[in-house]
Amino acid sequence: MRILVVEDEPTLQAQLAEGTRAAGYVVDLADNGVDAHFMGDTESYDAVVLDLGLPQMDGISVLRKWRAAARVMPVLILTARDGWHEKVAGIDAGADDYLTKPFHMEELLARLRALIRRAGGHASAELVCGALTLDTRNSRATVAGKALALTSHEYRVLAYLMHHRDEIISRNDLVEHIYAQDFDRDSNTVEVFIGRLRKKLPPGLIETVRGLGYRLTTPPPP
Repeated sequence: MRILVVEDEPTLQAQLAEGTRAAGYVVDLADNGVDAHFMGDTESYDAVVLDLGLPQMDGISVLRKWRAAARVMPVLILTARDGWHEKVAGIDAGADDYLTKPFHMEELLARLRALIRRAGGHASAELVCGALTLDTRNSRATVAGKALALTSHEYRVLAYLMHHRDEIISRNDLVEHIYAQDFDRDSNTVEVFIGRLRKKLPPGLIETVRGLGYRLTTPPPP
């Protein structure tokens, strides 16, 4: 899953980047509102962490522009301790949740997981597809209770497919959501990751839809 972190304070930005990457996210960074608006308007993100007090363009304006352009990715805004008016303005502008500074990284990660789950129509932290279970709290996948040994990229591909179970996902969509903006992207590598996953998952779970992409298919009940 790929997120955009928008924070102009260098120390906090570094902490946010480290914490979200350690949790398995692909992370792009912006430190001003103009760059943030452009990135959110042109790239595909599963969620955004958005500080409101930004140089060049404030976070509320960035958010309003995204929503006016029908950009629907979940947005978690960061507000000052006494900034209740910012919380109201952020929610009115289209924010999905807010977090007051200072905060614990564990809470931010929990809120991010919840936003991404809800965007995909999932209520539980555990995503289930037949014998396959993905625990989003600890980035762990199991089949019939047995842990899968996955590389970081294999996990990202599987997590995106699990969040969009029974949907056809193109190779380009996968590329956009498993690589950061500055990464040398190659859609052919997606086939490699899919091939590796198929060897580790129950047969037929990942379906190739000719000319369109891939689909993680829910098995019929026994």
